Amino acid sequence: MKAMISAEAGAQVAGPPAGTGYAVCFGDGSERVIGEGPPLFRVRVSDEAALRQLWETDAYTAATGFLRGEFEIEGDLVAAVGWHCARPRPTLPQRIYAALAKLDPARLESLFQSRSRAAANVRFHYDRSNEFFRQFLDSRMVYSCAYFKDPNWSIEEAQFAKLEHICRKLDLKPGERLLDVGCGWGGLLFHAAGRYGVHATGCTLSRKQFEYAGERARAFAGRVEIREIDYRDLSGQFDKIVSVGMFEHVGRRRMPGYFRKISSLLADDGLFLNHGITRPQPVTDDAQTLFLRRKVFPGGELPHLGDLIRDAENAGFEVLDVENLRPHYALTTRAWLKRLQENRAECLRLAGEETYRTWLLYLAGSAFNFEQKQTEVHQMLLAKRCGGRRRHLTREYMYRS
Repeated sequence: MKAMISAEAGAQVAGPPAGTGYAVCFGDGSERVIGEGPPLFRVRVSDEAALRQLWETDAYTAATGFLRGEFEIEGDLVAAVGWHCARPRPTLPQRIYAALAKLDPARLESLFQSRSRAAANVRFHYDRSNEFFRQFLDSRMVYSCAYFKDPNWSIEEAQFAKLEHICRKLDLKPGERLLDVGCGWGGLLFHAAGRYGVHATGCTLSRKQFEYAGERARAFAGRVEIREIDYRDLSGQFDKIVSVGMFEHVGRRRMPGYFRKISSLLADDGLFLNHGITRPQPVTDDAQTLFLRRKVFPGGELPHLGDLIRDAENAGFEVLDVENLRPHYALTTRAWLKRLQENRAECLRLAGEETYRTWLLYLAGSAFNFEQKQTEVHQMLLAKRCGGRRRHLTREYMYRS
């Protein structure tokens, strides 16, 4: 947050730009409004010293303090994250956290990750409770970027549109074999099987997702299969393959092997849609990265788009289409955050205080980073170069009504 606090006790805090503001509420009941206009958010701290420490500390320390309940944020949490992230920082602490992020033992997984470790990492994030995720996701339990043709759409409308967008890009036909790598709770599989008549197979390492999706698959009379398996152990041939929000768990240095494995599973005339979060080339690991890796996504890494394209082409793929959905994910994470806050009491009952606070901060930070173009999400449509299938000459088929 851009507000800077003097080292002198009781000093005033410099305000934000005109037309914006926030409030600070102290333990003695007093309140101070900083900046102009109605406060975007309120910070509750015990005293001036606690406020000074919060404003002057790094992102990692502030985040862990929030998890411990050392301060409270009311109102627009995304704006609060923005104030803290945007404030000037000394160069030395930034370099220290960048070094810590690079030397973090968890980052060694970028070089090697056993199947048991991959499963443990996935379950750390996804196996909290299916009911907890239900509190902020849509009714289909789709946990990836939605597609907002209208920014005023509900998350239900936008997730339905995203599923349709993917199915149309893949040009699905009845009877085709579809593989969803990292299928989550199965929303895309059930959509594709029900509306496009494909035979759909999905894999996940999350036990909770496997149980949930497996139960739902029974209603599809054998047309949907859910497997609890590492993608590296899959076999068979599929006409179309999709991976949504999964490669972030793979690791940047294992991307070449990831694309080679997908290629081995895809029919020569097939299509592969790879959808996931990426990082712009100049953005590097920092204190936020360290927090996410330790508290939210152990083993996770965000690749650069250019590296993905290089690795895909080296694995024998032709890049047919690339779409940046960054603005859509900003809207998605804000919608999830709103629903999470609305269902606070139930989230606390299901997952506990620390998990609830972790997800609040993770979603607010994600919304801020997507809005500020520090994080992106790309859909890449790929085909094997050896394939002889005639391709569409335009993108019109992706947007048919």
